Amino acid sequence: MRIIKLIETHFWIVLLAGIVLGLFPPVDVNAPPFVPKLLLGMMLFMAFLKIDALDVIENMKNLRLMSWITFVYMLAVPLVFYFIALIFDQEFAVAMLLLTAMPAGVTTPVLTDIARGNIPLSMSLAILTQLVAPFSVPLLFWLVNISSVNINELLILKDIAILVFVPMILSQIIKKFLPRAVERSQKFFMSFNVLILFSFIYITISSQRGIILGNPAGVIWKLVVLYLVFIFLHIVGYMSVPRQNRESRIAVAIGSAYMNNGLALVLAVSYFSPSILILMVLSEFPWSTLLAPFKKVMEKIPDRSRPST
Repeated sequence: MRIIKLIETHFWIVLLAGIVLGLFPPVDVNAPPFVPKLLLGMMLFMAFLKIDALDVIENMKNLRLMSWITFVYMLAVPLVFYFIALIFDQEFAVAMLLLTAMPAGVTTPVLTDIARGNIPLSMSLAILTQLVAPFSVPLLFWLVNISSVNINELLILKDIAILVFVPMILSQIIKKFLPRAVERSQKFFMSFNVLILFSFIYITISSQRGIILGNPAGVIWKLVVLYLVFIFLHIVGYMSVPRQNRESRIAVAIGSAYMNNGLALVLAVSYFSPSILILMVLSEFPWSTLLAPFKKVMEKIPDRSRPST
């Protein structure tokens, strides 16, 4: 139990270790392509066990809120970042559009759980934005007149089925037939998910460590810019729903900042230049390290939607 408590309290050290070991691994790891997807599916399965599917559906019924958040996530923010970055460099602007256009990551419910946010809302946003992405991403590249990009909608839908719906269905079946076992084991879910997330980060970073370590000077300034981008995404997400309680605002902020950069990596490999690919890989650094300071900041902000005692 003490180990579990340490993992939950100092989860950021575990995630940082995934980056460090990925850059300087003791052994070479050539994981099959399905392994990262399997890890993501496992994390979602654990997150779904902690909620009721009816709660997710209930959040979906708030059409006004969900439509507003989806618009901000999938259209407004990517276009703003693109046109700002376009002032400096065309290729960098395309990279920012690609990264910020991605749907909320399938791991955001896990991260929301760690940050003590609204898990059902986070799950709803993850599912909804994944469904919207096959249409919004091509639309964005059409709007900025990048016609050379061809998005495979079937690939995205396949990932949705594997990484979202299958774990959701399995978790609800297990909750129905083994409710006591699920209740007794819930205390282990968060620490187990942190360890799975460590494995995912390690595999992703180690697969591209040659590119990262090949040009340290060029990597540093790109990391600085990416950290600023991710910090801004946290702020935009949190401020975009001022009338919601703190747990819901945390869920929205995490959905905004922790996008499905794994999907961005797949698209970058298939359609974009190596310089854009390296930015997608480097996004793992702020993605993996900013949750801990964000959680600390949220703990210091009072929830003004509740009466003070």
